[in-house]
Amino acid sequence: MSTAFGFRDAELRSRRFRALNRVGELSVRAGRPLPSLEPESIIAAARKRAGSREMGSDSYLEPLTQYLTSVEGEAELTTFGRFAVRGMLVSALANRIELHAWATEHPEIRQESIEAPWVIVGLPRTGTSLLSILLGLDPTVRTPLQWEAAKPIPPPGLSDASLDPRIAAYQKQVDGLLQLNPPFAAMHPTGAMLAQECVAFFTYDVRTLGIETQALVPSYGRWLEAADMTPAYEQHRTALQALQAAQPTERWVLKTPNHLWCLPDLLAAYPDARIIWTHRDPGPVVTSLASLVNTLQRVFTDRRDPRPTAEEWKHKAHTAINGGMAFDDEVAADWCVHLQYQDLVADPVRAVTRIYESFDAEVSPLHERRMTAWMRERPQAAEGRHVYDPADFGWSYGELAEEFAPYRDRYRITADTG
Repeated sequence: MSTAFGFRDAELRSRRFRALNRVGELSVRAGRPLPSLEPESIIAAARKRAGSREMGSDSYLEPLTQYLTSVEGEAELTTFGRFAVRGMLVSALANRIELHAWATEHPEIRQESIEAPWVIVGLPRTGTSLLSILLGLDPTVRTPLQWEAAKPIPPPGLSDASLDPRIAAYQKQVDGLLQLNPPFAAMHPTGAMLAQECVAFFTYDVRTLGIETQALVPSYGRWLEAADMTPAYEQHRTALQALQAAQPTERWVLKTPNHLWCLPDLLAAYPDARIIWTHRDPGPVVTSLASLVNTLQRVFTDRRDPRPTAEEWKHKAHTAINGGMAFDDEVAADWCVHLQYQDLVADPVRAVTRIYESFDAEVSPLHERRMTAWMRERPQAAEGRHVYDPADFGWSYGELAEEFAPYRDRYRITADTG
């Protein structure tokens, strides 16, 4: 393997993680792998952390069971990986409990109207993070911040948000992640005060592609493709309502590729959404995505062959693209704005201006100045370049171009090799 896996095994350099994995191997041989990934154990831990048993509904139970069954049967996790997955799920369900309790105690948040949000739905690695940051620089809008998405309750108010201890706590987690997995810094913007994918709110119902980045779980993936996403969007809306009640905003900027997999559910939840679909040559998209997800999973699994994870996420890209094109065939032509990645990176401010114009809106002079300042301070390669090679996964750009030709031709996507 060359570029995609040119980093050393971060978890194996740590004596603590090596010892943890050795203990875990002994527990597997004894027939009692540690820690427990039984649904009942994770639910109990979430209830204990949140200090309540009320989950609002049991909509999370089937996806939780599906995911954990797939983890046990397919993910090949190390003990460290098992702790990571368990911690992720306990945190997600504890957030669900706390959100439900807050909404019950503050029923007025249900009156908050989430009006005409900007929603970015492109595949991963198509400029969606940059676009969400630039849109979020509009003084009249708001993006969920990474620390808020990690622990939104109680929602931060206007007077004390900048002093919230959760900011430092989350940044400490980020610093730990980057120390464990240094290549990730060049792959995805990470920091407590940066815009976060709203996919974090889907995790409260355990219905999201986001949790598939932690482990290879193809059977859960097939289940999710057919799942009703309405319960996940209910959690999503309630989280936004809680945050908006504490810090009012005219409009939200929401971004996650997960929306592209479930466009009818998105528009059922937010019928007046201002949707932007970002497009880029699928060759570098799926190669970069395969590199990203393998890098994330590398510290959690014994599997060393990157191809199964790469093929799984290439399948997901096909599913999203085909579903998006089918949806595009069925609805009015103005349901979204199509944005080419090349146009975004060539002139980001102009790209955002054209998006606003498409929705009969105007970029304010202050917004334009803020975008210009951001691009000056944080150029695209500020954290280094993410280098990837399709050969690492048994592919070539020529083969990928042919495989995704219907999508490239339909949207006149320029060839790109990363």
